[in-house]
Amino acid sequence: MSHKHLFSRAFAAAPDRHHFAAHSHHFWPDVSRDAQLAAWDDAARAADLKWDKVMGPLWAEAQRHIARELALPDPATIAFATNTHDFLVRIFASLPARAAGKVARVLASDGEFHSFARQMRRWVEAGEAKLDTAPPSTIADVAENGEYDLIFVSQVQFNSGLVLGDVARLAALAKADGPWVVVDGYHGFMALNNDLSAIADKIFYLGGGYKYAMAGEGVCFLHAPDGFAPRPTITGWFAAFDHLAESGGALGYAPGGARFLGSTFDPSGLYRFNAVQAMLTAEGLTTTAISAHVASLQAQFILADVLPQFRLLNPLDGGLHARFLAYRGAGAGALHDALAARQILTDVRGDVLRIGFAIYHDAADVAALIAALGEIDAG
Repeated sequence: MSHKHLFSRAFAAAPDRHHFAAHSHHFWPDVSRDAQLAAWDDAARAADLKWDKVMGPLWAEAQRHIARELALPDPATIAFATNTHDFLVRIFASLPARAAGKVARVLASDGEFHSFARQMRRWVEAGEAKLDTAPPSTIADVAENGEYDLIFVSQVQFNSGLVLGDVARLAALAKADGPWVVVDGYHGFMALNNDLSAIADKIFYLGGGYKYAMAGEGVCFLHAPDGFAPRPTITGWFAAFDHLAESGGALGYAPGGARFLGSTFDPSGLYRFNAVQAMLTAEGLTTTAISAHVASLQAQFILADVLPQFRLLNPLDGGLHARFLAYRGAGAGALHDALAARQILTDVRGDVLRIGFAIYHDAADVAALIAALGEIDAG
């Protein structure tokens, strides 16, 4: 299976490039360009009135797509923002402990992405948080035996590809008065088959369109369970956009996930996201189908054993698997650079080389990558 034709503009833009970093910056399908132009055309045609469409049918369609993908009972629990950091700040500020003027006790995995890690380090530095970390394999045990206000963990670790297996155990600990459980699904959304129906009333879930949803930047989302942070303390006027819910007394908030909204944003990501979702549906490309295709390419690459001096951190085991292979070795940076010199793009995180396949790859592409690695001294 190959769906290169869906990405013809990306290939035409750099015909000599070989892109094996789909987990980092996934190619945008051709339909996303048409959607970007549609956003411009709507702004030109409707001017201020474009928000009736954006916050109406466009917004609701994107919510439905995400709710279907995650098996969420109510699409209205979903809000959108330019990035997930936006939501992290609003969630942290609204913790009951912070509202009471206390230092927030936070538990996170020891492999969280830079945005969370940097922000949390600053909050600790400022005396606003105390942070404990644990490996993904033991974080549920630590959480059950500790007292925390916030438990934050990635569904798929960005640096190793390890998949969290204890989301339900963590969700069982969640309460409106703390702890709150936040699952960062940035490498999980549309990469893993997700069914959050049984825990949707317990956890926050963050995700975005930049990677496996193929929609680019600016279309991140939050699923916020009802009863948790009914009135976020960091808030913008869009949090009252539904019926402009301001009143003469206390600040009004829109219902559902919209209570976490900020202010004016670029809506073009929603156009792209919906267009890509329609394309995937028309092509019969479900998360299951795409994952199976990527797994077959991953198996082909692993079988070649072309990186014997590296350790594969996330081997295929028949279970849920990241959309990338993570190889650890002292030569990761040098190998990444040697491949880049040949216009073969992977990416590197410290001493980990990450290789990501997608629906715009086929077996011939993997064979070409294997051949190139065979010609490079990867020591």
